Amino acid sequence: MTISAYKKYFKAALSGLYTESESMFLSSLFIHQTIGFDHFQQRRFSEQELLRDDEEKLCLLVSELKTGKPYQQILGETEFYGMKFFVDENVLIPRPETEELLEIAIREIQSSKLKIHGLKILDIGTGSGVIPLVLKKHFPEAEVSSIDFSEKALETARRNAGYHQLKIQFIHADYLHFELAENYDIIISNPPYIGIEEEMEIADSVKEFEPKMALFSPTSDALIFYRKIAEDAQKHLNKEGLLFLEINQKLGPETLELYPYFSNAQLLKDLSENDRFIYGRK
Repeated sequence: MTISAYKKYFKAALSGLYTESESMFLSSLFIHQTIGFDHFQQRRFSEQELLRDDEEKLCLLVSELKTGKPYQQILGETEFYGMKFFVDENVLIPRPETEELLEIAIREIQSSKLKIHGLKILDIGTGSGVIPLVLKKHFPEAEVSSIDFSEKALETARRNAGYHQLKIQFIHADYLHFELAENYDIIISNPPYIGIEEEMEIADSVKEFEPKMALFSPTSDALIFYRKIAEDAQKHLNKEGLLFLEINQKLGPETLELYPYFSNAQLLKDLSENDRFIYGRK
């Protein structure tokens, strides 16, 4: 099978799951990972025969995609905020909305009166570590801590921290039953915020392959994490400290109401015009 023939096979086999442009992107991505050819080389050598082992690997990848498994998990990595991150079945695949959250956070931190040297940042629900690692990269003099209940997720986060050679204090704890011992200048979180009653609305490719612990609220109260964060921010966020949250788009006003003690707490929309973030200054 040639490179060109594989791309046609890929497109036909996955036509029910991906658009033509998505198939072109993914087939090129898998070829690059398997044989090392970039997009230009794939075009130049499009009629080159694949080695048998490479052809078998590439066809196996198609079989995996047919199950609905996210391509990032198949590759074992993804790009986020211009950085490479390892991902697996124990962590959520980072979404564009979380990049937006970080854009807001970085902009507001840079324009704030907070001293960057020794800045103390707490991330709640680290997953693969994208939030604390992006912040540490942008603010290398900050002290960044991150909490997660899943030890397996923390293993992935530590692997990503090691890959980027960034120091994060990872804390293994059940946040809902965890007492903070320090104060912070920044609290940021993208906690589980999908209500149990919303499970039917979530795509099978997400529910079946990504950790439900990181997706769904553990109780019938979809705001349980935000209530705990509100209590902790009141007690453990320093004066002039900043709060950044990614939220359930259906519960924007209800979530904002939990933070009345912030002088300028704001409900912000994402690029799709959904209520998606809360930003506050204490």
